[in-house]
Amino acid sequence: MKIFDAHCDVLYKMFMDRRIDFQNSGSLQVDLEALQASDLKVQCFAIYVPESVHPEMKFNAALYMVNLFYEKVLKPNPQLKLIRSTGDIDMLKDDETGGMLTLEGCDAVGCDLLKLKTLLRLGVSSVGLTWNYANCAADGALEERGAGLSSFGKGVVHELNASKAWCDVSHLSERGFWDVMEWADYPIATHSNCYTLCPHPRNLTNEQIEALIDRDSVMGITFVTEFLSGKQSAAITDVLRHLEYVCSLGGENHVGFGSDFDGTDGKVTDLEDARKYDNLINELLKYYSDIQAEKFLFGNFYSRFPR
Repeated sequence: MKIFDAHCDVLYKMFMDRRIDFQNSGSLQVDLEALQASDLKVQCFAIYVPESVHPEMKFNAALYMVNLFYEKVLKPNPQLKLIRSTGDIDMLKDDETGGMLTLEGCDAVGCDLLKLKTLLRLGVSSVGLTWNYANCAADGALEERGAGLSSFGKGVVHELNASKAWCDVSHLSERGFWDVMEWADYPIATHSNCYTLCPHPRNLTNEQIEALIDRDSVMGITFVTEFLSGKQSAAITDVLRHLEYVCSLGGENHVGFGSDFDGTDGKVTDLEDARKYDNLINELLKYYSDIQAEKFLFGNFYSRFPR
């Protein structure tokens, strides 16, 4: 079955360690070998600029990661294609995989919409307004103030609407979430789980999940163990528990997967990297029909991707 994975942090790892080779890294959870060993049809590659980077250098760091994506991921591997629309996905051949650029947090653009427009022109198709803390656009999920979108943040959403780009609410404060629901044309949650099952600030409440469903959006269940079980360890059954909970709220057509591979230390047992997606598929098919599993793995994100 085809897979649409809405989030990984490969570019961050390659930025932090310039020796990593995407073809066969030995250290990445998603690399060329893993893509070929799995049924990944679309893999989202996040641009995440760590807090350790000086504010004046964050945009340069983002551009460096864009260059890594084009020069080290796509260029040496003609079977990997840039994805910016469902039309691009439809054009993929059976042996090809789509790579989609996303921005995890607007820290990289500071308070400058021109920098955001530049990243959108370079291929970014989904933008998360924050990581965990505050920036010019909004407050993150771990920011004690808990504010929503700033005037600049509303300007960011306006640009995303104009570009038909996803506005990602993962990592956003709850008040910011509700602002996005009001202002964004294409809201999405690329990698978040259910707060009721695991009360972590990064997870979404029932009301938030239902709002995404009402907006005909999608949330990607993530494999971050702290968001699945609240521990450093988790099992595939924990992933299915969060998936089923979204379905119980009416979200069968509104849930997918955003692994966060290469962005977290904890690993789900038997789902340690992209090569192990078959284990997840086998477990899904024990409880859901082929049609349901196809929606979770691929169809729900694919059908909401702007055309």
